[in-house]
Amino acid sequence: MTPLPGTGPSGLSAAFDRAAAGYDRLTAFNPGYRADLARSARRLGLPGSGAGLRVLDLGCGTGTSTAALLSAAPGAEVVAVDASAGMLARASAKRWPAGVRFVHAPAERLSEAGVAGPFDAVLAAYLFRNLADPDAVLASVRDLLVPGGRLAVHEYTLSGRPVHRMVWRAVCAAVVEPAGALTGDRGIYRYLRRSVLGFDTAGAFARRMELAGYTGVRALPMPGWSTGIVHTFVGRTPLARREDARGAGQTAAW
Repeated sequence: MTPLPGTGPSGLSAAFDRAAAGYDRLTAFNPGYRADLARSARRLGLPGSGAGLRVLDLGCGTGTSTAALLSAAPGAEVVAVDASAGMLARASAKRWPAGVRFVHAPAERLSEAGVAGPFDAVLAAYLFRNLADPDAVLASVRDLLVPGGRLAVHEYTLSGRPVHRMVWRAVCAAVVEPAGALTGDRGIYRYLRRSVLGFDTAGAFARRMELAGYTGVRALPMPGWSTGIVHTFVGRTPLARREDARGAGQTAAW
């Protein structure tokens, strides 16, 4: 990750705390922000209404990704986690159904906050680019999932084509950073620009997921201006045969 000047992960969380008050207003200027998150949640392919499923929203921010999960699977139990207390306060202050729980914890220390598996699916939006060790978190998420469980990573990951790098720079210069300056949080949006430019390309992150043990990994682009800039990465944990209430020796899958 590319930290803000003079900060590590804890300093980045504090920067998100400061940006929390204006975050929803700023993302509202991006016409695809909520629609793209909803698309990534649907790409998890959760069956039916999600009833009986347990889903982790890792890096929930102000709750937009949580709402996206509920739109895709309104019957699921959702555990929503974020390292920023300010973001989490904004999220938890909104109205949610009884099956949603918010937890303050870094992605690297979920067990210390009482977040434990098994989960049927995980959505991680705008998270991995901000981690010091994304491989370790991919591995820990894999271990939280049931056999055949699903991971969707929604992230700024450039395609590798020069045109998409140019579009990202132009959008940041013309829209993102000036809007951040109006909220008094320009620093974190400068960080956003640099962190995207310094992170994996879409192909590199897909390979990272495969090396972490996920199967059937695909990188799916978004439509509109963010084509080649934002992707959903979907993959599963390997299927395993296990004995459970559904029958001895039955393969865990849905």
